[in-house]
Amino acid sequence: MPTPRATPDDAADDPSGRDPLAVLPWSGGSWTTPPVAVSEEGPDLLVTAAEGSDAWRHTSYGFVHDDAHALLAPLTDPGAVEVSFDAAFGEQFDQAGLVLRADAETWLKAGVEVSDGALQVGAVVTLGRSDWSVAPVPGWAGRRVTVRASRTGDAVTVRARVDDEPFRLVRVAPFPAGVPASAGPYCCAPTRAGLVVRFRRWAVGPPDAALH
Repeated sequence: MPTPRATPDDAADDPSGRDPLAVLPWSGGSWTTPPVAVSEEGPDLLVTAAEGSDAWRHTSYGFVHDDAHALLAPLTDPGAVEVSFDAAFGEQFDQAGLVLRADAETWLKAGVEVSDGALQVGAVVTLGRSDWSVAPVPGWAGRRVTVRASRTGDAVTVRARVDDEPFRLVRVAPFPAGVPASAGPYCCAPTRAGLVVRFRRWAVGPPDAALH
């Protein structure tokens, strides 16, 4: 795993308010599926998604897609990962966030995406087959979003926030205990070409102290 570096303001980004996070360099991960283009602009990472890229297994739609662009590094167990990015999306199913992945049939993605003309925050949990949950967040459009996944025991707690507002609970999901997994930022563009996502930050740290 790449060596993280702590930053002075990391503690403000940790829901526990106690333990600082450590920022990972963009060079510290490996792509599951390389994107069309990647470039660094100052501290940010700009990623261009391929048309048709997606992550889903079976449920309702009947297909399997496993070509989302995820930049992953091993995550400690227990442990937490945070990803920040700009929610500048405009087309159906444009999306970005974070992925926690053990293998092709065991993974979670969480973030924001456009669905039925509205920006939504949500998660897809896959244990052989995928499920999907969303909630509308129209006020998050064009703003900086941070998504956090905290893994402890047999569960992952997903939270998200916009700018410096408080984190809100998105999902408490099952995830196999003791199974090695990697995590990091992801994006994909199931319906169009030309989506560029600006990622602001990728950090790891200790898990949340409590669910509430």
